[in-house]
Amino acid sequence: MKPGIKPGQTAEIEFMVTPDMFAQFQGSLVHELLSTTALVYQMEWAARQIILPYLEPHEEGMGSRVDVHHAMLTPGGVKVKVKATVTEIRENKIECEVEATNVRGKVARGVVVQAIVEKSWVSNKIREIEVVAGIKKEDSVSQKR
Repeated sequence: MKPGIKPGQTAEIEFMVTPDMFAQFQGSLVHELLSTTALVYQMEWAARQIILPYLEPHEEGMGSRVDVHHAMLTPGGVKVKVKATVTEIRENKIECEVEATNVRGKVARGVVVQAIVEKSWVSNKIREIEVVAGIKKEDSVSQKR
């Protein structure tokens, strides 16, 4: 990882809640509110913004922990802001506190931890799992499409 990342560093993103972000399971709509799944995606995306400038070409960041308390409802058409703040750097792990807010206040808070790993390590792990699962290479390629 390139030098420079430090505790206190922040990144912010904003998004509008759209129907594809509503809570649903197996294609069945639960309610027209921001789902926790969509919220966690945005929180991880905000945290990723911090590490992107520091990744070397041979490195990748992968999520290793997410802990979120989703406290407030957010209907469609409402803007949400997510702020990620680096709180700890240890070995290859970058921990960020994340907070989401809307016009009414705090939507959620939590922690996102990303591990900085070698791309070759990720590729090797994928191959190991494919072997154990009995997946042929052409099967995994067609599943990615």
